[in-house]
Amino acid sequence: MSKTYLLGIFAMAVVVVASNILVQFLYGEWLTYGAFTYPIAFLITDLMNRLYGPQIARQIVFFGFVTGIICSLIGTQIIIEIDKDFYVPAVTTRIALASGSAFLLAQLLDIFIFTKLKDFSWWHAPLFSSIVGGALDTIIFFSFSFSLSLTIVLGFDHNTEFMNQGVPILGFGSISPLWMSLAIADYFVKLTLALVCLIPFRVLIKRLDNK
Repeated sequence: MSKTYLLGIFAMAVVVVASNILVQFLYGEWLTYGAFTYPIAFLITDLMNRLYGPQIARQIVFFGFVTGIICSLIGTQIIIEIDKDFYVPAVTTRIALASGSAFLLAQLLDIFIFTKLKDFSWWHAPLFSSIVGGALDTIIFFSFSFSLSLTIVLGFDHNTEFMNQGVPILGFGSISPLWMSLAIADYFVKLTLALVCLIPFRVLIKRLDNK
């Protein structure tokens, strides 16, 4: 195995585990810290697809998925203190399962779209695959993690009540559960980072192709 291949597996696992933890903490009113780390997964997938093709990219996704799930499940056994006399797991089981499902389906969709667009201009494939994959990831993750309608199937944890408090969407829309505002804001970040990540994508591809 090449160093780049192994680095891709490791980077993917780190991104998934870190995002599972960071998504439980708010940055401001409408974003979680996980919104800034998770889009990197699409950059990793697109780089692997561009360098090695869709089959290898799917392997990277699979290994990252398995490693991420294992580490996340370990995280469910690690208890952290949120407030005085209030302890919670570093990663809840529900978030671990939601993150794994969203990650796998969104990344596979990303690979499919990237492969279909790879013969167009260099930026078409990474941009549009990340935009569509990011939308699917956001929908699956936030609904599976926090929706009350799925509580009977996926269980209730300390995040559920907080994330379902009624607030105006992004502070000015109709009253909806908090997680919906977080999902919308999260997707806007994904769109922004999909554009920003075109820069490292272009730079890294040139360097790796030269090697």
